[in-house]
Amino acid sequence: MRNETRIRVQVWDGWVRLTHWLIVGLLGLSWWTAETGRMDLHMTSGHAILALLLFRAGWGVVGSDTARFSRFLRSPLAALSHLRHLFRRAPDTELGHNAAGGWMVLALLAVLLLQAVSGLFADDLVLTRGPLAAHAPAAVSDWMTFLHIRNFNVILALAALHVLVVGLYALVKGQDLVRPMLTGSKWLPAPLAATAPRIAPPLRGALLLALALAAVWLIAGLG
Repeated sequence: MRNETRIRVQVWDGWVRLTHWLIVGLLGLSWWTAETGRMDLHMTSGHAILALLLFRAGWGVVGSDTARFSRFLRSPLAALSHLRHLFRRAPDTELGHNAAGGWMVLALLAVLLLQAVSGLFADDLVLTRGPLAAHAPAAVSDWMTFLHIRNFNVILALAALHVLVVGLYALVKGQDLVRPMLTGSKWLPAPLAATAPRIAPPLRGALLLALALAAVWLIAGLG
């Protein structure tokens, strides 16, 4: 196996990688602006995250093979079976997300989307109000404000778990999951490389991102 011919294969397109790292950065910015009271910038950051999440949801349907939910979401039993071998050293033979990683991606997208949407309805009753808060009953706005505050702890917990597992893959299994998310490529066995994922045209991603930005711009204008 160690002498097996390995070929460099593009597994992650530029849009997946850009979305991933932008959300990481913007999440940190959102936390910092909330802690320091820079709420105008906080709302701008939240709107940008929402646009990226809408884009990622659409890219999960029409994007590259490894970006599509239908390709990387497998059964919960498959995920549990994969986790049984978490501490077994083995070469990386996944073209995209593994069975467990796919569910982690879905969970992270879900809690991030909840955070962004709840922020649209949130109202601190002092200076800051989401663009949809005035269009919802007070009880709904209050509940969304509560969710917006508490859900951030869920995001932190899932993000910490994600980083922990990535670290375990590097230390225990000998698999570097960070480098492919930076470069887009993996070195895979030749037989597997022959089934390289189809990469969607970049223009398709640009058009989808433009639609997502336009949708969030219209929502923000309701405030």
